[in-house]
Amino acid sequence: MTTPTHSTTGRQRHVFVPPPVEAAVTVPPPHLPDPPIYREMMRTWTDRGRTVPGRRDPEWVRLAEPWRGFGRFSASPAPRGGGR
Repeated sequence: MTTPTHSTTGRQRHVFVPPPVEAAVTVPPPHLPDPPIYREMMRTWTDRGRTVPGRRDPEWVRLAEPWRGFGRFSASPAPRGGGR
């Protein structure tokens, strides 16, 4: 909804006025199932180990986590500079 206002120069501009909160309530569209061809494609991709939209990807989670430094690796029991 716009409300026309006039400036001192006589030029017209429109100001946005949001609708009342109770009128802004909308009903979400119904969720329709995927067509069979997409279900079959997702099943094939999953069987081959590929990433599928809407499903958790453990490799991506592992790669995207923050780096924790060298604490994840075990240190050698040999002393530093031990001539190995």
